[in-house]
Amino acid sequence: MKNIKWLTLLASAILLLFTSCKKDVKTLNLNLTPVEHLASPENGASISLQPATGASIVFTWTAAQTPDSGLILYEIAFDKPDGDFSHPVYKIVSDGSGVQTQATVTQKDLNKIAALAGIQSSASGSIKWAVSASKATNEIISGETRTLTIERPAGFATVPDALYLYGTATEAGDHPENAIPMKKTADGVFELYTSLAAGSYLLTDQQGSAGTQYYIDVADHDIIKLGNTPTEVAGATKTFRLNYDFNVATSQATEIQSVGLYMSAYNSEIGQLNYAGNSTWESDLIPVVFYQFSWGRDERYKFILHTPAGLEYWGSQNADNIPPAGQPDTYFYLLPVTNDQWSNTYKFDPSADNHSVKADVYFKAAGPYTHKITVP
Repeated sequence: MKNIKWLTLLASAILLLFTSCKKDVKTLNLNLTPVEHLASPENGASISLQPATGASIVFTWTAAQTPDSGLILYEIAFDKPDGDFSHPVYKIVSDGSGVQTQATVTQKDLNKIAALAGIQSSASGSIKWAVSASKATNEIISGETRTLTIERPAGFATVPDALYLYGTATEAGDHPENAIPMKKTADGVFELYTSLAAGSYLLTDQQGSAGTQYYIDVADHDIIKLGNTPTEVAGATKTFRLNYDFNVATSQATEIQSVGLYMSAYNSEIGQLNYAGNSTWESDLIPVVFYQFSWGRDERYKFILHTPAGLEYWGSQNADNIPPAGQPDTYFYLLPVTNDQWSNTYKFDPSADNHSVKADVYFKAAGPYTHKITVP
């Protein structure tokens, strides 16, 4: 009997415990009124994009309303002029991770949005924008929409992250899997030192047949265009510095006629380097004699690139240098420098005096441009 009473008391205690822990469950109020007014930019505003400037456009609007002052998140939606925002071409979360009633949109993103809306590069057209407000699963588009006229610059809305060169005119041959990688010098900007022979070539954003291909339209001011129309090359094999800027769709091929080893004290080149392929120039043995001044023998040198546009001096990042023994790899890095006779030069190792040296210059895509001096 005592056991039955004890069990009854225990059951009552457990029931009381569960009853006391039970919390009221409130239903989430999803009621929401849409954004009623778009503040800026003005309806029908015109924007001439210049993505390189880095300036952004700020879109603003009035707040949506909810009865319980709950959290509202915003996205700005962009669509074609005849779109209804059921499938916008692009959406951007507002500032503050979606809680602010404004969105800061970069010109780069606007260029991409305009392209998705069908506006071609170097052309203008219209897009629509609106703001969607959401509370949990409830999302409502703004009652007002506005239009923008966008003038796109020349160039690509989305630039490749990498670039390669291949074709019968190139050192890689006509096999995309062997395409030559280029040096990325800035976002959407690439450079390559290489030779081109009679034949044709294409650009691609990845090695292999799956890459997006580009070509140079020689008849249209050497503009970069999307497509697989090979660019033709005629005449004898020459060495070039190829530059491609996808931000403005421009290309430039600068012929490297020769590379000279320049010695400061003589104010002249003491030898020439020959192109050996694979973005490398190398010399035969070049006699070196340090110049005798009253204070000692001078051993300073740098390099000269000969191009149709004139001479380019390449040398050290340091205005003054010490002898190379024990110096890090950075000592030998090559950068464009002034034509000053003495500045930004390197120094030969003392063992080079009254001997011959072999000079190698590497303008390779992988790593910094550099050089090596060898005393056999």
